[in-house]
Amino acid sequence: MFLELKNIKKSFGDGDSHVEVLKDISLQVQKGEFCVLLGPSGSGKSTLLNIIGGIDNADSGEISIMGESMSNLKEKQLTNYRRKHLGYVFQMYNLIPNLTVRENIEVGAYLSDKPLNVDELLKVLGLYEHQEKIPNQLSGGQQQRCSIGRAIVKNPDILLCDEPTGALDYSTSKEILKLIETVNNTYNNTIVMVTHNDAIKNMADRVVLLRDGKIRKNYLNEEKIAAMDLEW
Repeated sequence: MFLELKNIKKSFGDGDSHVEVLKDISLQVQKGEFCVLLGPSGSGKSTLLNIIGGIDNADSGEISIMGESMSNLKEKQLTNYRRKHLGYVFQMYNLIPNLTVRENIEVGAYLSDKPLNVDELLKVLGLYEHQEKIPNQLSGGQQQRCSIGRAIVKNPDILLCDEPTGALDYSTSKEILKLIETVNNTYNNTIVMVTHNDAIKNMADRVVLLRDGKIRKNYLNEEKIAAMDLEW
């Protein structure tokens, strides 16, 4: 199994403020799958994404990628795990403001021993003509494209997306979803995306519905809808 989670539990706070956020989560995701974690605020989806990404630690349970367990990793080993396996796309773009588009993407390339060709990626991203611009010269959608480029240039095994269209308008959101779809089809990276937008589930291979810290549904889409055909 490519990505496997077994009996993941996570809680925050003590005493009266103690809250169980994840309650015995088990999940398997295949190589190249586009998996959407869907649920309302407080369902645990972002916490689960952060645990997969090594940003947060589970209280108990186990996560493995390609059979390699990340349980009990030391901090240096965890850093290497993130560099080797993961790319991150957030709602806020987190670009380096004084670097050009190309330079922002190259920052990601420096972290990898198997980076993608930057020129080819710029063309896939639709940013080749904008590569010498700095972030404040770009639209929100272009900045998110650059953020995706920085994450994917590493050629990561897993691309983690936390509400990547949350700060974008309808039309731009669909363009970004189409780009993520293209990245998935072109590079066969496994994608795990957190969203509260119910329509996005229709373009995914696997849909995982969380509520109150538990998986309520976990199923494969028999007929996916192309990103540009989504409506909400």
